[in-house]
Amino acid sequence: MITKEHINLIEVTPLNVEDYGVFCAKNKKAPGYAEKVNWMRKKLNSGVKLLILADGQGKQLGFVEYCPAESCWRAVDAPGYLFVQCIYIARKVSRNQNLGSKLLKAIEEDARVSGKKGICTLASDGPWMANKTLFEKNHFTLADKRGRFELLYKPLDKESLPPTFFDWTDSLKEHQGWHLLYADQCPWHEKSVTAISNVAREQGVPLQVTHLNSPKEAQKGPSGFGTFALIKDGKLLADHYLSATRFKNILKKEFVG
Repeated sequence: MITKEHINLIEVTPLNVEDYGVFCAKNKKAPGYAEKVNWMRKKLNSGVKLLILADGQGKQLGFVEYCPAESCWRAVDAPGYLFVQCIYIARKVSRNQNLGSKLLKAIEEDARVSGKKGICTLASDGPWMANKTLFEKNHFTLADKRGRFELLYKPLDKESLPPTFFDWTDSLKEHQGWHLLYADQCPWHEKSVTAISNVAREQGVPLQVTHLNSPKEAQKGPSGFGTFALIKDGKLLADHYLSATRFKNILKKEFVG
C-alpha cells in the first residue's frame, strides 16, 4: 500500500480480494460478486491487475482494472501493450484531485518497468465506459474509431505501432435470432442476464444465452465492448448492461417495428 497525500493505492490480487473487494459490487452477497472474484482467480486472467484508491479512512474513491492487451476482454488487437479495461472515480468531490491521472500514472510506471510498448484503452461518450477526456489529459491519442468506440493509446516507444480493432461485423452476422452474450469481467452482468432471461421467458422470446469464458472469445465476439452483446438477427441492440425495464422497451420496439 502506497500512501501519498492521504490517498492509498491498493493492488487487489486473488489473495487479498476478499479483504478489499472488487469495487463495483460492494455487497459480497450481490449477484455477480462471486463470479467476478472467481473470474480474477482464473489462470487465463493471471495478468489482470485491479488498483483501488482509498482515503485515509479506508473509503474507496475509485479504481482501475488493466491487463496485458493480449488477454484483454475487448475487441482490440494491441500486442505488447497494457490495456485499461475499466476506470472510475466514484465521488464528485474526488474528481478534481487528479485521482484518475494517479491511476493512469501507476499503469504507465508498470508498463515501463515491464517493458511494454505503451498503454491503450477504449473510450466512449455512451454508457458504461469512460469518455476520452481523462485519457487526452494524460497524452493519449486516437488510434482508431468504430461506432461509438474510440481506441486510444499512449506509446512509450516512438516506433510502436498503434493498436487496432478486431472486425466484429462478421461475428455479428453469424448470430441470427435472439442472442445474449456475456462474460463475468463485469460483476453487474449476472444481475442483467438474470433479468433479461426472465423477461424473455415471460414474453416467449427464444433467447440463446452464451457465457464467454476466455479473452479470445470476447476479442472475436460480435461487439467492440467484448463482454456484453444483445443481438437480434445480426443486429446489435445493446453492448452494455441492461435492466429488465430497458429490455422490455427494446422488445416493444422490435416487435412493433
